[in-house]
Amino acid sequence: MFFASDNAGPALPEVMQALTDANTGYQMPYGNDTIMDEVRQTLRDLFEAPEATIYLVTTGTAANSLALASYTQPWDTIFCSPVAHIHEDECNAPEFYAGGAKLTLVPGNDRMTPDALRTTITNEQNRGVHGPQRGPVSITQVTEQGGVYSVEEIQALSAVAKEFDLPVHLDGARFANALVALGCTPAEMTWKAGVDMVSFGGTKNGCMGVEAVIFFEPTKAWEFELRRKRGAHLLSKHRYLSAQMSGYLKEGAWLKAATKANDNCAHLLSGLKANGANILHSVDANIIFATLPRAVHQKLLGSGAVYYVMGGDVDAGDPDEQLMARFVCDWSLSTQQIDQFISLF
Repeated sequence: MFFASDNAGPALPEVMQALTDANTGYQMPYGNDTIMDEVRQTLRDLFEAPEATIYLVTTGTAANSLALASYTQPWDTIFCSPVAHIHEDECNAPEFYAGGAKLTLVPGNDRMTPDALRTTITNEQNRGVHGPQRGPVSITQVTEQGGVYSVEEIQALSAVAKEFDLPVHLDGARFANALVALGCTPAEMTWKAGVDMVSFGGTKNGCMGVEAVIFFEPTKAWEFELRRKRGAHLLSKHRYLSAQMSGYLKEGAWLKAATKANDNCAHLLSGLKANGANILHSVDANIIFATLPRAVHQKLLGSGAVYYVMGGDVDAGDPDEQLMARFVCDWSLSTQQIDQFISLF
């Protein structure tokens, strides 16, 4: 009954087996291993992007920050939603790795709109040398409120960015969950929709700790390599990153895991609704935000359920007060565990 985070679940068997298989003999370090050659080709094929440059790092923060820094000057600003992960959850790492570039928040909710983005971009770079210059647009997919941008919405946001000749970054920590929800191809959700660079997540969907950074045109490749090294994110025994990604991609394990996570979330959503939970946002992938009375939270948590309650003290206060909670499902949850949780109401 663990719904706190998809970061907390086990690694996929395919990933663990790939690590075991890689743990023999010798491989060249720093990304020159033969497994990485295979990973690079597999991702190029998946994204229908034969010229793409592909790198691996251990964390989503590193992937987002180093990718954005490669397209951002210190005097630029990066445009994102008010609840983007790069704004709320990365301790100013994007600003740090970009040498002090700032973030400009596009008014609205978790999903930016083209009109709001256009207005926000227009309002920047109008003070000459005294103000920030326009930099990349960053889209979080799945959003921090559990929503998924449609392909058409990504196209529309990218089109606005291109009006100002700005690059587009896709923070895909839950890339696979979004892709399964949309039923499209990786290419359709990225470069065909105008995206220039992607943080392709693995950790939340069954890897031990690996994320891919994908540039769809190679001009930033060398700069990224320098930034990765200077930022202390170039692993010497890189084959263990390569092996994780190889196992993750093998025979569609990544898509199967995301499908299971999304299906688990749909099952949990049905149970929460049946027991009177107030669902706060659209549930498009594997995250639910809902409110329940404090007394219900006390009962659920006291019975062994694990999830985050936000915006109030669970232990003290009016038992009828509604408190917000976040529920996240991963691939490893069983239907029986979800049913056990639902039966506690």
